[in-house]
Amino acid sequence: MTRDLGLEELLREELGDRRGLTEKSMFGGRAFLLDGNLLCGARNDGMLIRLGKGNDGWALALPGVIQMLSGERVMQGWVRATAEVYGDDVLRRRLLDGALAYVESLPGK
Repeated sequence: MTRDLGLEELLREELGDRRGLTEKSMFGGRAFLLDGNLLCGARNDGMLIRLGKGNDGWALALPGVIQMLSGERVMQGWVRATAEVYGDDVLRRRLLDGALAYVESLPGK
């Protein structure tokens, strides 16, 4: 799977120079971690967003957002957004804000 360099750049711009933010190659793309906890990711098949179990219903109601799968396994609390969604500044920010709210509530690793 190839990386989506444009999406990676969008995420870098949105997340800025936030303290504790790191990047790592994962999931066939680029993962962004906050204090060691997975936050979001960029792959050629979409933007991955970690909202936490039970926190993803609002996002799944949006057209272009689906449950993330790892093989055939459903990844509870994770969603994947299409280019139409992450290309919309307001929707991308809303998804990232949801991910940040969840991940900032976790203890650092």
